[in-house]
Amino acid sequence: MIAREVITTGEVTEWEQEGEDMQQQIDRFLASLASKKGKKGKENTVAAYHNDLGQFFAYVHDRRRDGTPTTWSDISTNDIIDYVLDLKQREYAAASIARKIAAIKSFFHYLMDTQIVSDDPSKPITTPAVLKAPPQIMDQATVELLLAAPAQGSHPKALRDSALLELLYATGMRTSEIAALNINDVSLQAHIVWCERYDKDTRAIHLSERAANALATYLADGRPHLTGIRAKNEALFVNHRGQRLTRQGLWLIVKSYAEQIGMAADVTPHVLRSSSATHRLASGTADMVSEVQNALGHASRATTLIYAGLTAQRAAENDQQGGNS
Repeated sequence: MIAREVITTGEVTEWEQEGEDMQQQIDRFLASLASKKGKKGKENTVAAYHNDLGQFFAYVHDRRRDGTPTTWSDISTNDIIDYVLDLKQREYAAASIARKIAAIKSFFHYLMDTQIVSDDPSKPITTPAVLKAPPQIMDQATVELLLAAPAQGSHPKALRDSALLELLYATGMRTSEIAALNINDVSLQAHIVWCERYDKDTRAIHLSERAANALATYLADGRPHLTGIRAKNEALFVNHRGQRLTRQGLWLIVKSYAEQIGMAADVTPHVLRSSSATHRLASGTADMVSEVQNALGHASRATTLIYAGLTAQRAAENDQQGGNS
């Protein structure tokens, strides 16, 4: 655990560093991370590094070949290699191992900067390449089943869910972006939704006729019943208490309808996002690539073209199946 005095004092004298044990120096490193300003996602990083460095410390303390170390200067490159090999033998994923190595490297950089160690044993250690799995997509027929699922009801939440799923598939927007939408961000007349991210300019995304109609029905007959007296609430999508729908709530809605139509695979909003991009890129036109890139909010055109590759791959698989039948 990070000591409270470590977080609040900030500076540390040389004699205090020398008097600290190995665990305390981990705590001080984590406190320095937590105190840095402007670091996006630093809370998650600190929590992950807390676990990763705690695991590494437990390993070198209990299982090190050369016995229990008394200072971090005792740790060698071979100790880190032994630890990484142990992780691989225990079948940790490459992504998890890469993160743990990054935590160790960052920690030893700190120890070097604060002159607690004179050599960095993590320097020769390379981070394993992490191959990202291709995006999961659904075929068009399955998407249609999912989009039709809320239509079995006519209550306000069903109207909301129908508009939500249609918007997800029509635009491919991120869950965080959809959850942050306000009523004024949508123009049903122009068939446009304006998406504003904290780190990017606002982008205008085209709405399909189907998505626009679903949104119009929700806004007229669904949302007023959900918000009730909270008429001043600007959120586009709200929960049963009239409050802004969260990312978690959005995820649960998609999951519930996927289970309702009997889908065995784990379907998330990101699967709908991937499916939207892949299906729209099936036309293969340059204009469509630009449109999808804008809708998805990709900075790089190459990232969007990954979905074009999935389209080509699926077509090849269908051709092969047809040739074998």
